[in-house]
Amino acid sequence: MRIGVIGGSGLYQMEGLQNVEERRISTPYGDPSDALICGRLGDAEMVFLPRHGRSHSFNPSEVNYRANIFAMKTLGVDWIISVSAVGSLREHIHPGDVVVIDQFIDKTFRRPATFFEKGLVAHVAFGDPVCGVLRNILLDASQKETPRAHDGGTYVCMEGPAFSTRAESLLHRSWGASVIGMTNMPEAKLAREAEISYATLAMSTDYDCWHTEHDAVTVDQVIAVLSGNVALAKRIIARAVPLILAHTQPTPAHSALRNAILTPHHAVGPQLRADLAPLIHKYLS
Repeated sequence: MRIGVIGGSGLYQMEGLQNVEERRISTPYGDPSDALICGRLGDAEMVFLPRHGRSHSFNPSEVNYRANIFAMKTLGVDWIISVSAVGSLREHIHPGDVVVIDQFIDKTFRRPATFFEKGLVAHVAFGDPVCGVLRNILLDASQKETPRAHDGGTYVCMEGPAFSTRAESLLHRSWGASVIGMTNMPEAKLAREAEISYATLAMSTDYDCWHTEHDAVTVDQVIAVLSGNVALAKRIIARAVPLILAHTQPTPAHSALRNAILTPHHAVGPQLRADLAPLIHKYLS
């Protein structure tokens, strides 16, 4: 069992991480955002990846989400904890709070969002877009680390990189959404296609721009809150890891492709079979 963590710079420097090595992984979709940092945290094998690269070189639309998830799958990752900075759309979600997400609204439009194309079609179930088992583990760990952890919420994923207009922010509030970010789509969809259990720790940094009693969000404001959020995320992950190890049964996400592939097996070409082998080998062997 390997546990992956995708997040911002700093999360690969967790205290207690041992036997650290960097792995450069090639994928059919190009290079991941950076080298993957592998190591051990207690009894767990961990794989860390800074989503934007260690120098924050890629904006949210430039992140190679397919390569990132495919690289995780290639290294045998079964679980992914996504750590994401978000803006709050609710009065009760303050900067510095944690929201353990249970739903998404996808407003992205520039990003490849599937592994299954060009000769191989699959439709995975996505009504519950995060793994319930992993979400409950992260909620338990979060609530033990901070009283400012919120159970459930909808994450609006916008394209970016500019922040929302006030009209957009008010529209997202009218939908009942809890937070807004720029990175968890198509990341969550691709993790489901790769049969990886995925859940999000959404770390609130600001009130977006809807809250007229607060200044509109700025990069300086986000960075000021991020350092504390990273430290909290590390503590939550360290507490969650043994709970994940204790869960020895597969989750529904681990068999998401079982009834999802529509293309007849004989119609899938040899190159496509080879390219997607980490995803499909157990179904198209």
